[in-house]
Amino acid sequence: MVEGQLALVLFAAVCILLMLGFPVAFTLAGTSLIAAALGTLSGFFDPSYLSALPARIFGTMGNETLIAVPLFILMGNILERARIAEDLLSNMAKLFGRRPGGLGVSVVLVGALLAASTGIVGATVVTMGLLSLPTMLRAGYSPALASGTIAATGTLGQIIPPSIALVLLGDIISSAYQQAQLKLGVINTATVSVGDLFVGALIPGGLLVGLYVIFIMGSATLFPKLAPPAQTEKLDIKALLNGLIPPLLLIALVLGSILVGAATPTEAAGVGAIGALLLAVSRGEMNISRLREIGLATLRITSMVFMILIGAAVFSLVFRGFGGDHFIESFFQDRVGHPELALLIVMVVIFLLGFILDFIEITFVVVPIVGPILLAMGFDPIWLGIMIAINLQTSFLTPPFGFALFYLRGVAPESVQTTAIYKGVIPFIIIQLLLLGALWQWPMLITWLPSVM
Repeated sequence: MVEGQLALVLFAAVCILLMLGFPVAFTLAGTSLIAAALGTLSGFFDPSYLSALPARIFGTMGNETLIAVPLFILMGNILERARIAEDLLSNMAKLFGRRPGGLGVSVVLVGALLAASTGIVGATVVTMGLLSLPTMLRAGYSPALASGTIAATGTLGQIIPPSIALVLLGDIISSAYQQAQLKLGVINTATVSVGDLFVGALIPGGLLVGLYVIFIMGSATLFPKLAPPAQTEKLDIKALLNGLIPPLLLIALVLGSILVGAATPTEAAGVGAIGALLLAVSRGEMNISRLREIGLATLRITSMVFMILIGAAVFSLVFRGFGGDHFIESFFQDRVGHPELALLIVMVVIFLLGFILDFIEITFVVVPIVGPILLAMGFDPIWLGIMIAINLQTSFLTPPFGFALFYLRGVAPESVQTTAIYKGVIPFIIIQLLLLGALWQWPMLITWLPSVM
């Protein structure tokens, strides 16, 4: 029991240090190693647990699924820096902008595509904030509605495939599911792939985008002053098709090849990166200098992800060495008992952790701890993965600590008050909570499509 409590102290120490602004990867590894050293000296920790670290790092290096991460990051960076996203937004605004709420609808649709391709909440919110917030304000949009739309759209990368968040979460859920099956005595373990999570996310992601669009159009209809028609340039059909079709075909090619089984997520990510590069070259938006910027940006983000993964591996070993996994498992079995109550507690904890940790840290640190326990209780792995992804998406949007709000505040004009941003995201938070409730009540919204494909 003492060891289990020390594991919780370790977890709390990591959270406190992260709140103070220390680097995530080095905080995870450094704090864990210090705790392991102190535990070894006091007799509460067996240092042999750390002997598994080289094998874990080598396993990460040989994990083919994780190769998709830098490729999807590269694809997103190319689409962003080659001004493809900017042209998409401009053309969509010409198509819908002259209608009440049309500019907001354009932001949601383009933001969904951009969020899916980049998968990083901060990058999408900053990009859409810089591109569309000034335009929406000039068109007379309510600052609250405009900022709420952009912040909510920026978090769509958590759930809309092909998403980096789902790639990382799918790899962790797959491992947790196999552990749960072995714990239940199932020898011929079934597997869960990243592609399964992609398929499972299609209906919830589509519902979320549809609900956003309905809310914006409804607001514009009931309260015309909130989202008036925008004065856009005359629509040029040829320019519209040239701006819309190539990137839409690229996304369809990447996602479609995964859904029909023609390619793994890693192979599809490679196709997407090359396709985005060819698209940028064909539009004259690529040169050596810009290619170097894209490469360096991809390297920085990829290095961050994998350094966090290594730090999380150290934390996980030390946490287990202190008996943390057994402590949590016994807590849920002995004191909670009911599976749905256990899941509710985990979802609330993950929601609160989303205020201080990014999805990468939560995926690598928290999900490996609670995932096997919940899956051993009988929850469907695909359903659980999508529920966690939407839960985190809601957390990143919730005042006063949501990451998306901080990113948008950093690029929003001074005329947009922080209270307006907070007020603007509340309807979208309600929409996401309603969707979570619907998915909890009707799991088939997630599990049906993977079961038939």
